[in-house]
Amino acid sequence: LSRKFIDENDATPAEAQQVVYYSLAIGHHLGVIDCLEAALTCPWDEYLAWIATLEAGSEARRKMEGVPKYGEIVIDINHVPMLANAFDKARAAQTSQQKEWSRMLLSMLHDIHQENAIYLMVRRLRD
Repeated sequence: LSRKFIDENDATPAEAQQVVYYSLAIGHHLGVIDCLEAALTCPWDEYLAWIATLEAGSEARRKMEGVPKYGEIVIDINHVPMLANAFDKARAAQTSQQKEWSRMLLSMLHDIHQENAIYLMVRRLRD
């Protein structure tokens, strides 16, 4: 996720819109921005197949399996070396589409490495 957006899936009543915008403004000033635009998306079954290319039992795979387990995960500077190494290694066994997702994720991990304040939210979208 890379830019602010409002999730329109929730169909917020018009009366509540001001509360939503006020909450976003407060969150922004506190450094919490939970309304972002997706930087990488993939179908759910393909996400599961993609992370299955990571070494079984590895810390990286457990991290990425947090999405099905918890609904979302945060990737920050502390996860960069572990995930970068794991996804780089996994590319040898990946399909061309999975390799493209890995390339995109590795690029985002590089950005986090360059600017520690950046973090990624990985979450399952509602079907």
